[in-house]
Amino acid sequence: MTTLDELRAAAALVHTVMPPTPQYCWPLLARRLGAELWVKHENHTPIGAFKLRGGLVYLDKLRRAEPRVRGVVAATRGNHGQSIAFAAQRLGLAATIVVPHGNSVEKNRATAGFGARLVEAGEDFQAALEYAAALAERERLHLVPSFHPGLMRGVASYALELFGAVAELDTVYVPIGLGSGICGVIAVRDALGLRTEVVGVVAAGAPCYALSFAAGAPISTNAADTMADGLAVRVPDPDALAMIRRGAARIVTVSDSEIRRAMRIMFADTHNLAEGAGAAPLAAALQERDRLQGKRVAVVQSGGNIDRALFAEVLAEAD
Repeated sequence: MTTLDELRAAAALVHTVMPPTPQYCWPLLARRLGAELWVKHENHTPIGAFKLRGGLVYLDKLRRAEPRVRGVVAATRGNHGQSIAFAAQRLGLAATIVVPHGNSVEKNRATAGFGARLVEAGEDFQAALEYAAALAERERLHLVPSFHPGLMRGVASYALELFGAVAELDTVYVPIGLGSGICGVIAVRDALGLRTEVVGVVAAGAPCYALSFAAGAPISTNAADTMADGLAVRVPDPDALAMIRRGAARIVTVSDSEIRRAMRIMFADTHNLAEGAGAAPLAAALQERDRLQGKRVAVVQSGGNIDRALFAEVLAEAD
């Protein structure tokens, strides 16, 4: 179990690089939901997503433990790669980021902008991950996983900020990619001794964690078909799943149409841009509106990195 001292130490490191992100209670969203609704704005980090926190903590520990390491490699659909590229550049490490073919053009550009070597391989995240593992062995690079206790402790810093700012939250909705975000929220909730219900959110086209949660064992899928690239995972991490099964109340599955509607609502009601994964928690809260009446609820807006053309297409759609 991660201790509160460990979580606070990780947060202190994160805060040497970036300030805490805001959490706001937006009245128009609250009116839609029939509940007091807080948004944790992880779209306000220096990379536009929560993942930066994990990369900073993981690579700081790596550099201390292995001072001779010179290069790292990671697979990503975008935000994890930006995190590792940003943190590596700060420490003077070379970063190679592997993305699948057809990945977000603007996320790729941002990753390269942080100094990373960008490599395209495979048709989805899992294939990119397998390529990254082979590349790490071939070039003697350190392979940064997408789920790890160090990454989780880093991203948990947003949960420390949220629970410290908003007392007595009834429910928090968290998107699930490989699980560092929701596991971080669970770790902080438990370390603080709170009773807040933590609810995971997955895309209907990438349901491996929902299936695994229901079955009590890891279940992979043959594909991860969703516009929310941060949720497009088809092989769950066993350690993340075990923690989610112990600490989450349930996992809600949302369709791409619900995600796209939530993106429009977030923009209309708060003028904040949410990528698919960042809008999924709001979509889940709206789906569960009846059970949330009169409660104090938070949704984790995990990021705002979406290509301009896709966001324009989403905004143009009718509700």
